[in-house]
Amino acid sequence: MTDHIVTDYIVETDGLSRDFKGFTAVDSVSLKIRRGTIHALIGPNGAGKTTCFNLLTKFLEPSRGAITFNGRDITRLRPADVARLGMVRSFQISATFGHLTALENVRVALQRPLGTSFQFWRSDASLARLNDRAMALLGDVGLAEFAAVPAVELSYGRKRALEIATTLALDPEMLLLDEPTSGMGHEDVGRIAALIRRVANNRTVLMVEHNLSVVAGLSDTITVLARGQILAEGPYSEVSENPEVIEAYMGTGHA
Repeated sequence: MTDHIVTDYIVETDGLSRDFKGFTAVDSVSLKIRRGTIHALIGPNGAGKTTCFNLLTKFLEPSRGAITFNGRDITRLRPADVARLGMVRSFQISATFGHLTALENVRVALQRPLGTSFQFWRSDASLARLNDRAMALLGDVGLAEFAAVPAVELSYGRKRALEIATTLALDPEMLLLDEPTSGMGHEDVGRIAALIRRVANNRTVLMVEHNLSVVAGLSDTITVLARGQILAEGPYSEVSENPEVIEAYMGTGHA
């Protein structure tokens, strides 16, 4: 395989599996995530979603199988190496600093490509050239008016939006979101869903999400996992009518 092959699919897995002391949490999962789309990974509790997500972002090593990103085998790469290639997981890599303002948080993230990350001793003047880009990113996530507010004082939903802004500062080609609306009230859910739609305009998004109304409104393709295997895949209108999917969510079996 060559180093870089541009295909319709930005991420592909082949027989991806992960065992934990004899228990197979992810069992021969073969995914194809189409470039420029929003792809959701859903399933009942215990279905293997989080494990699969951790495998893709290299926070777990697979027991078997392979992962490619842009045609490049990333199966054995470290999370930081995968992020440098352009596949970034939000809410983990992009932890915010509570004592810094929203603007300062984004500015720190913008320093990473410059090789000056976290050099807080640098003068404000030397970092000022990053302010315009930082403000633009805050505007993108609806936080421009909160630029001077310390992150610790932001509401839960706005903190999540700030985390997305710091992730976007890395200019990822693919953004992975782990439960982006978890624990949010209705207003924040709507705000974050609209934000996901905006940031997906020029990149691929993969998200694990429990809120099926969010999934239905955003996703181009949905992969349903159950017991570590792919149960169904397709648009929401199709998978939501699948009897096996309905049974997995409504029945009494483990997933």
